[in-house]
Amino acid sequence: MGLREIPLDAMNDRKERLFMFFLARRFMPVLLVLISPIFVCPVTAQDESLETPVEEAPVEKKAPAAAEAPAAEPPPAEEKAPAGKEAPAEDKAPAEQEKPAATEDDDDSEILEEEEVEAKVVDEAKEVDDESAYPHLELLTESLLHVRKHYVDEKTYKEITYGAIRGMLRSLDSHSSFLEPEEYDEMREDTAGKFSGIGIHIGMRDGYLTVIAPIEGTPGFRAGLQSGDKIVGIEGKKTSGITLRDAVKKLRGTKGTKVVIKVLSIGDKEAREIEIIRDDITVPSVKGARIIRDGVGYIRITQFARPTSGLLVGKLEELLAGGMDALVLDLRGNPGGLLKSAIQVSQVFFKRGKVIVSTRGREGVHDEIITKSGGRTHLTDFPIAILVNGGSASASEIVAGALQDHQRAVLVGSKTFGKGSVQSVIPVGPDKKTAVRLTIAYYYTPSGRLIHDKGIEPNIAVPLTNDEWRRAQIRRAHEESPELYTQELRDEYKDAVDRQLQRAVDLLQAIKIFK
Repeated sequence: MGLREIPLDAMNDRKERLFMFFLARRFMPVLLVLISPIFVCPVTAQDESLETPVEEAPVEKKAPAAAEAPAAEPPPAEEKAPAGKEAPAEDKAPAEQEKPAATEDDDDSEILEEEEVEAKVVDEAKEVDDESAYPHLELLTESLLHVRKHYVDEKTYKEITYGAIRGMLRSLDSHSSFLEPEEYDEMREDTAGKFSGIGIHIGMRDGYLTVIAPIEGTPGFRAGLQSGDKIVGIEGKKTSGITLRDAVKKLRGTKGTKVVIKVLSIGDKEAREIEIIRDDITVPSVKGARIIRDGVGYIRITQFARPTSGLLVGKLEELLAGGMDALVLDLRGNPGGLLKSAIQVSQVFFKRGKVIVSTRGREGVHDEIITKSGGRTHLTDFPIAILVNGGSASASEIVAGALQDHQRAVLVGSKTFGKGSVQSVIPVGPDKKTAVRLTIAYYYTPSGRLIHDKGIEPNIAVPLTNDEWRRAQIRRAHEESPELYTQELRDEYKDAVDRQLQRAVDLLQAIKIFK
């Protein structure tokens, strides 16, 4: 097979041994950051486009659990520490934190891109077990030197090291990744919310590049892409093994240029090729506010952005002034956005102090953080039905789960996407120009339900076929922006029925009767 054993003598000369020692010392800070159980200070991070909530109110800490008893004795029951006192440092377990939500006008908090937060890195990894760590680091370094010296094509140390880190992080999950300097700079840039592309939100599911939701009115939406479609090829190349960032780069491009993708839809046996012309993509976050029947109002949130909660409150006040006494909140096809925005939207429908979401990481590494409702506007006097489907993800699931758990809203539709992991971005390397993005925690609903890979089940299931949902979306777009469509096109879809919306309206009317 052309294989040959590399003699050990190749590594035994003094020069290469010294060089291996140098490499181990050189890369040790990065490697220790990756393997240390205490490499990140506790923070509220986010899923790929979720933002940390911040408020001037102090953070409350629950009393730490009692210290673990010696191995020879059974562990004692948990005890609460006296109020205002902390347990001794050597016995102190990570405290659970309760954190009030951000107020609606709190715009000076740190903004992080979808699903990320800057983590504070501990300079010295004090608790690494040297005896267990160093043999493995020696194995890694020795393998690196063999690749450098014997691989058929010459590779630089940078290429080999970057590749090793990429592979290590890719083996963890689809959201953990290595950011090279250019990618890290892009992530930190404050974007204006406008770009050129095909207009879809994508994620990884079961190892496939998957459409979470198309953005209405965009080339991807007009091409018929649906939530759950698998993109198996881009420009003639298979997408197996591709990272999300690389996929986004391939799909985005200059307005007017074309991209060919290969799509496998749910229920189809063969993939089909679709040619799409890129265009500028802008996304208003609150749309379609209106009274649709007998005091039942309707508002759709397309994504959770900075201005979303303010826009929502404005529309709600208009509808209340117009006689609204029940609300349909449509989160279908909403792929998420900023965590802060999701919390601000949720707290509009609660009184102060209600738990909205919690994050839990590995025990002993990241504290559990519980976020409660704050803010100044609290509209609690009308029933709510929330529409959800497989395109409702991330921040949408946080809102839906919170209102469902507190019995503030009834969920109608189909199961949500199930995207609720928390990523932390950690600068690494001597110049801190590269970073690793690690999944450090998961989001949980107020009752303790895990969102990630589970999704949120509706109270009332109303499944739609792909064709029913496509026609309902198109008719909805015609109703919300009639000026963009010809009368002939609107007439073509006037008989389209949104059964999920109808069921939600009927439900709210029944609730009003019995109330």
